[in-house]
Amino acid sequence: MKAITTCPVTTKGGEGLLWGTWIHLILFVIVTCTACFWFIQVISRRLAYIRLGNAVKLEGSWRGRWKKAVIQTFGQTKLLKDRKSGMMHAVMFYGFIILQFGALDLIWRGVFQRGLPLPAYGWFELMQELTVVLILIAVGYAGFRRYAEQLTRLKRGWKPSIVLFFIFFLMLSVLLTLAFDHARHGDAYSMMKPLTSGLSSLTDEWPNVAVEAGFYASWWAHLLILFSFLIYVPQSKHFHLITAPVNLLLGRQGPVGVPARIDFEDESLEAYGVGKVEDFSQKQLLDLYACVECGRCTNVCPASGTGKWLSPMHMIVKLRDHLTEKGAAITSKSPWVPAFAHSFASVHRFKPQAGEHRLNAFQPAPVTSIQATMQAQSQAWIQEEENIQSLDLIGDVMAPEEIWACTTCRNCEDQCPVDNEHVDKIIDLRRHLVLMQGELPSDTQRAMTNIERQGNPWGMNRNDRFQWAQDLAKDDDFPAIHTVKELPEFEYLWFVGSMGSYDNRSRSISKSFARILQRGGVSFAVLGNEEPSSGDTVRRLGNEYLFQEICLQNIELFQSYGVKKIVTCCPHTYNILKNEYPQFGLEAEVYHHTELIWKLIQDERIRMSHPVQETLTYHDSCYLGRYNGVYETPRRILNAVPGLRLTEMERNRSNGMCCGAGGGMMWTEEKRGKRVNIARTEQALETAPTMIGSACPYCLTMLEDGTKQLDRDDTVRVKDIAEIVEMSMFGT
Repeated sequence: MKAITTCPVTTKGGEGLLWGTWIHLILFVIVTCTACFWFIQVISRRLAYIRLGNAVKLEGSWRGRWKKAVIQTFGQTKLLKDRKSGMMHAVMFYGFIILQFGALDLIWRGVFQRGLPLPAYGWFELMQELTVVLILIAVGYAGFRRYAEQLTRLKRGWKPSIVLFFIFFLMLSVLLTLAFDHARHGDAYSMMKPLTSGLSSLTDEWPNVAVEAGFYASWWAHLLILFSFLIYVPQSKHFHLITAPVNLLLGRQGPVGVPARIDFEDESLEAYGVGKVEDFSQKQLLDLYACVECGRCTNVCPASGTGKWLSPMHMIVKLRDHLTEKGAAITSKSPWVPAFAHSFASVHRFKPQAGEHRLNAFQPAPVTSIQATMQAQSQAWIQEEENIQSLDLIGDVMAPEEIWACTTCRNCEDQCPVDNEHVDKIIDLRRHLVLMQGELPSDTQRAMTNIERQGNPWGMNRNDRFQWAQDLAKDDDFPAIHTVKELPEFEYLWFVGSMGSYDNRSRSISKSFARILQRGGVSFAVLGNEEPSSGDTVRRLGNEYLFQEICLQNIELFQSYGVKKIVTCCPHTYNILKNEYPQFGLEAEVYHHTELIWKLIQDERIRMSHPVQETLTYHDSCYLGRYNGVYETPRRILNAVPGLRLTEMERNRSNGMCCGAGGGMMWTEEKRGKRVNIARTEQALETAPTMIGSACPYCLTMLEDGTKQLDRDDTVRVKDIAEIVEMSMFGT
């Protein structure tokens, strides 16, 4: 049995013993204070960069904020959407919480030569060992997913992997320190610490001084790795360990995806939108440092998956790097600690031509693939000798093509484990391009001009808006549809929208919904030729000024007719009226047509008695689903249709893929990669349907175009839910 030593140096003289103890303690204090100082310095400097952004006023209750932050942080709810990586992360997350007590115990052992005075100490030791083993398994699995499975969304290289080495060697130092501590005290094998007491048996033939030296070497290795990790974390993507809970706490409450309102009467505003990184709000800048770089956002992005430049993850990373470099220049405080270990001579900039060949070589054979976008982005984000102040946010950090590729579907935000908001940043960048530079794609410019002049994207005569209903009135079997002027007393204002009024295919939806409303005895009226655009397209394209003009005029119109309830067949109109018009004073209940149809079915005001013998797969509209959480109502209606068999696509509900029409992209021709609507149609066809169902005129148009381009329109029909209900009600 080895002798127990109580100091880091074994000598015959007490004076040497005393000096050894003091040197050990002094070094410990110096290293600890230095590490803590550097850690605080790193945090404070990045906070200074975040404070360069515009102040933001938080709304909602703090109780709700704390509840959300606690549930998502400790419940790992978003991470567990990918069950495998979620479990891996949960093991590391809770393992490190448990091991913080183990770290204190190790430090205590090295300083005071005994373990922490805890009750049931043996069980504490067992829990520490089990936790170390689980973390090592999780580290191995993380490496396997990154380098063996080679998940496309995960970056590879020394920077993304360094944390795995940190964790591995940190766990190894824990085991070695405990093993040498067990050996130097001459303790017998214990089932309460089976691994470390087993390892200690390997030193049975070692001299005491070697065992003692092994303990302190391992102890100092653990301390230095621990503090190095502490300093490294806030200087890397792992800053999310600190910022993510704060980001969740300060996140949006209420409706999602609502762009910030610009006060055009505020004379202090010198620019609109975001033209410099410091034009973002402080919360938006906090998003950048909360990013995990897990790639989940890019993995589900319809633009990334079809070979476009946009990658939500790379967007956040590029903005973060640019903020760090520009923040350092503005504050004259280096972001790197210790500063002597880093070089500041170069800055990052985006050069699309550096990765252009990757996108040009994109092969659209798979339904979707993010590989080309991932590789192109990594090659195009390069470091150069350049003055940070000479770089433009739009052009040198974000390419305009990236900004205009977004469909605003919010699938990226739904998948993000730290609740980053990508879409609002893109809309702010678009606002700067449109309002300050007057730049936007020519086809979207045409649509926006037509909306401004005629109230619809095609530029058709605004006096023909009600023609669809007048045409229906010529049919003796179809009752007339009344305008608000003809029917002053009504329950619902039906906001038909531009698609339902002008588009020949979407007029069929309007006809079907009108028949449902009339059969259900619903009191409704329409605005007729007075109906304007809802303004969704122009707001998503960045023309906030035109949107606010449209919005305020619409609210005034609604109020003049005493509108209390609004129903619409378009999820984009539904979302903007329900969630964004209240920013400007609208007080009315807003319904999507599926919600009203389901209410009529529940109240037995309509009956579906004719079988519809079809196999149908349902496509979730982004603005109905991810923006408003309406997933089950359309499915309840479809399941109530006799004879109809409902099948689900692999990507459905909250992870349903966008049809490609959102964010103003309905009016833009895709010039790169695969068309988004083709990819989504291919996903639908994988279920072998005879019919594809939708609840959005935009989605219906995109999917129907997809079946035509894939030569499947003769065997697969695309129908709106209102059309399917009409088929079952009237047998048509």
